[in-house]
Amino acid sequence: VLGISLKLAMKALVMPLLSPLLASLVALSGMVLISGLNLTVWSYGNMVLPLAASLLMTITLFTVNMAYGYFVEARSKREFTNLFGQYVPPELVDEMAKDPEKYSMEPKAAELTILFSDVRGFTSISEALSPEDLKEYINDYLTTMSAIIRRNRGTLDKYIGDAIMAFWGAPVADAEHARQGVITALEMQKGCEEVRQRCRARGWPEFNIGVGLNSGSVRVGDMGSKLRKAYTAMGDPVNLASRLEGRTKTFGVGILVGEATQGLVRDVVWKELDLIKVK
Repeated sequence: VLGISLKLAMKALVMPLLSPLLASLVALSGMVLISGLNLTVWSYGNMVLPLAASLLMTITLFTVNMAYGYFVEARSKREFTNLFGQYVPPELVDEMAKDPEKYSMEPKAAELTILFSDVRGFTSISEALSPEDLKEYINDYLTTMSAIIRRNRGTLDKYIGDAIMAFWGAPVADAEHARQGVITALEMQKGCEEVRQRCRARGWPEFNIGVGLNSGSVRVGDMGSKLRKAYTAMGDPVNLASRLEGRTKTFGVGILVGEATQGLVRDVVWKELDLIKVK
């Protein structure tokens, strides 16, 4: 009885450390060994061991451990989804949840492509609309643009009024981060035409957007104050992406891309505009 008790105690300690498949194999093999031992003792020694109690205890340990593991894993996945779900597409969250130890919000250095977009003349547009119409106007625009960013595996950083900041390459590394950003910028311009048609149908002011893109090594992670933090990227390449977005007005173009991004995307036709010095 003492030996069986020790075996059961070992199972109680070992099972939580095993995967579901291994835990199932351990529980099954334990039940087979207990039954075999009982049969051997009965055959050769005419002794009866507490078989039912041992089997019941094994099954109980297995069930409790599986249930505990399920609920802990479900809670961990839920917390993980709440942590990253507001920034990255659901499919990336599911991909990350398979190996959550690889991902964290701690700041780190990473190669990213950063995108900034802005609505041209939005101040005038906002003054021409009622508060209710402005809410619908901006919600329609931001929802359409955000869906395009997420569809292309982008991380949605923040809204700055009507402006959007997004990036590719974190928290999930992406060797095609520059190409994903460029494709997103092109699709955002197409998406704006759909929003413009809806605005035109309601008699609202039409608009255009400028998009700036740049790639480089930045610091990305959970940063901010003690009162509020956000998963964001900082560094000179981020500043340059913002400056390029502003220069789209100067050159009268919808998309302006830095040389670093252009060098990473060779299957797109580019037009060189100028050599500029930014602030």
